[in-house]
Amino acid sequence: MASTADFRNGMVLDIDGDLWTITYFQHVKPGKGGAFVRTKLKNVLTGSVVDKTYRAGEKVTSVRLERRPVNYSYTDGQLYFFMDANTFEMIPLSKDVIGEDQLRYLKENMECEGLVHDETVISVDLPQFVELAVTDTDPGVRGDTAQGGTKPATLETGAVVQVPLFVEIGDVLKVDRTEDKYLTRVNG
Repeated sequence: MASTADFRNGMVLDIDGDLWTITYFQHVKPGKGGAFVRTKLKNVLTGSVVDKTYRAGEKVTSVRLERRPVNYSYTDGQLYFFMDANTFEMIPLSKDVIGEDQLRYLKENMECEGLVHDETVISVDLPQFVELAVTDTDPGVRGDTAQGGTKPATLETGAVVQVPLFVEIGDVLKVDRTEDKYLTRVNG
């Protein structure tokens, strides 16, 4: 058990059987009445965000989550299967748990980080920076721009990012998946 005095960003709480991460909190001491804590909570599994207010000193159930390496293996169309690097067991996760923003960059044999609760992997996080090959892009024409323009490029996982004109099909790029942003060319 913990109290509102222990709140910090990133702390995970068990509220009615669901796991919620504190993304923001503020202690408020009004002129009249008792102090309270205003929080913004994000559901660990669904990603939904809610605002919740606690009385100062109120007891809450905190949860300790571990992080464990997992490797993406394959999908059967409905579920995505990850192999736990410690136990070698297969972990099926739905697309809702992984999230559309991460699925665009998910590639076979990619090393990810699994979030573990009660010895069960409940969600995964892809690395922030991924290296993927370009499968489709328009040819860049020398002299097209004075400043250095960009063009869309489709990566091997289906994600589309804006890249400089010199990038060609087959180039392997380092991409920041959290911002859908090209960083650098890995080869060439």
